[in-house]
Amino acid sequence: MVGIGADGWSGLSGPARDAVLAAEVVLGAPRQLASLPEPVRAQPWPSPLLPALDDVLAAHSGRRICVLASGDPLLSGIGTTLREHGHEIEVLPALSSVTLARARLGWPAEETEVVTVVGRAIARVARALAPRRKVLVLGATAAGLRELLEARGYGATTLTALENLGAEDERHTDGWTHDPGPLTVFALECAGPALPLTGLPDEAFEHDGQLTKRELRATALARLAPSPGELLWDVGAGAGSIGVEWSRAHPLNRAIAIEREPARAARIGRNADVLGVPELRVVTGPAPEALDGLPEPDAVFIGGGLTVPGLLDACLGTGARIVAHGVTLEAEQVLARAYTEHGGELQRITVEHAKPLGGFTGWTPSRSVTQWSHQENGQ
Repeated sequence: MVGIGADGWSGLSGPARDAVLAAEVVLGAPRQLASLPEPVRAQPWPSPLLPALDDVLAAHSGRRICVLASGDPLLSGIGTTLREHGHEIEVLPALSSVTLARARLGWPAEETEVVTVVGRAIARVARALAPRRKVLVLGATAAGLRELLEARGYGATTLTALENLGAEDERHTDGWTHDPGPLTVFALECAGPALPLTGLPDEAFEHDGQLTKRELRATALARLAPSPGELLWDVGAGAGSIGVEWSRAHPLNRAIAIEREPARAARIGRNADVLGVPELRVVTGPAPEALDGLPEPDAVFIGGGLTVPGLLDACLGTGARIVAHGVTLEAEQVLARAYTEHGGELQRITVEHAKPLGGFTGWTPSRSVTQWSHQENGQ
């Protein structure tokens, strides 16, 4: 794989040129292939690419293949796709669009977050929004970004479009007033309301009352202990608050929300979009039946359905870390038996809020919740 910039063949290093010239077939986008010298045997990728990718490579089996990719092939590029499809690759990268953008802006790498929406929902940009944050967005449109920023209260953000980076026609324009072409990196200097990654206020979620409130959410997540790249099942998800916060904790985290009520399932999807984790998967159906065929989780939160026969056993059978909440006597009995049989930690949590009481202030308790947490090692 050879990374190629907007300056085409003229910008390639000696080793990169040698790799292209030594190939029996060179695959790439038409704009990339157009800059190559004769007599390179070039073949443009079909469109759409992904459904035909493996067939195209199989058709050239046994030949030396060179694939052209923009900049760094492993940065939101086809290099990652080829690896995921099981192909062995040797990568000769060029300067990525992210590196060029940071150089133009003078932004240090350690202070810049990069969000790609190539083949993904633009809603994932929302997770990166925070006051004074520097964010580079790949694969977006100016119109889509403007709509998202305004909807999230970030209309005062400085939005710069860096177009055709590295090419002779490179230009930098105001993304609020200009609609640049497809080869554009957008730079955001964020200005808007602060929203924490975790510990979100209850008002951040659309819900019908079926919501794990912030204080209980915090203690549940502390025991679920999310680590980068892990998968959570949020069973009986309600508004999806646990799955959403798990996903917001790190961009590699994944979550599946299982909810039997279609209206609530749809609401979970809306919450995930608004809060910047659109990849959160929603499964509509009753547990434990809806758990069949799902990828094995690293952690499971059970917010509802504890009294359904077989549900807790199905979750325990995964070997994952488990946190379960119960508010009824029947659910408490299930958790008490689980504690007796499997150990773990059992506690009852009551939260009281100070509220006006006549001319004074008194404590108003919320409904007590029984929490059981368990790990395979018995902790």
